[in-house]
Amino acid sequence: MSVVSLHRYPVKSMLGESLDRAAVTARGLLGDRALAVYDVESGTVASAKVPRLWAGLLDFSARFAADPEPGRPLPEVEIRFPDGSMLRSDDAGIDTALSSALGREVRLIAEPPEGSQFEEVWPEIEGLPIDQLAPEQLIEGTTARHEATGERVSRFDVSMFGAPGTFFDLSTLHVLTESTLDRLRELAPDAGFDARRYRPNVVLRGADTGFVENDWPGRESLIGGVRVRYSFATMRCVMTTLAQGDLERDADTLRTIAKHNRIEIPQIGGVWACAGVYADVVTDGEITVGDEHSDPVAG
Repeated sequence: MSVVSLHRYPVKSMLGESLDRAAVTARGLLGDRALAVYDVESGTVASAKVPRLWAGLLDFSARFAADPEPGRPLPEVEIRFPDGSMLRSDDAGIDTALSSALGREVRLIAEPPEGSQFEEVWPEIEGLPIDQLAPEQLIEGTTARHEATGERVSRFDVSMFGAPGTFFDLSTLHVLTESTLDRLRELAPDAGFDARRYRPNVVLRGADTGFVENDWPGRESLIGGVRVRYSFATMRCVMTTLAQGDLERDADTLRTIAKHNRIEIPQIGGVWACAGVYADVVTDGEITVGDEHSDPVAG
């Protein structure tokens, strides 16, 4: 397999940037999820996993003003608003502008405040029982409130699953193969399976077929100059169904994954609807589009 695309998301839940090459550290692609939007009223880190409040974040896009370099402070981030205007993360009016555009008082932050949380909606989608997305016990045990629709909303500490001091939900590196996307397209030809829905960092292409990443957890690979250890399959959520960029809303994408690729995740517990795989960085380095991905071997 080889790398066909690289993606970095400087601001959590906003559209990101495609790269030709990227420095990779223990915290993933350098600068990935460097910033997030913080909701002052609820004390939560904003995430499009709660579409009623934050689907609009996907109408923004973010990119670094200059290439980040290892060992140096990150450059400022340029944020393009839905109306086409652009502000930098260090502009004095950035919080006011974001609050106005999103309709809530928010701040752009570089570190999660102590004790901060994020929320996730378990969607009511026809033909998709929520216990096919995630274990019912976890959903029940973390439900903090209900939407007006009756949909349950879970609340998690930001540091519960991801690395402390970061905005990652679960892992610092997300890998997805075209093999998985091709299999999903075979299963639901009318659905819009596009890698961008799933916000991967690294997209791979090769001759293998099917949900090949399912077999990778516990194994190691070399991607370009970076050695990674695959940890567990990537759980999918309502965010993947939302309109973003030129992609339309499409609930069938999530229905198909939940029907055909539910994976047990021992690290968290239970069976989840999955596509792709998370990885931890073993050795820092650089990945370039076109680099080879070695066959995963026992670590």
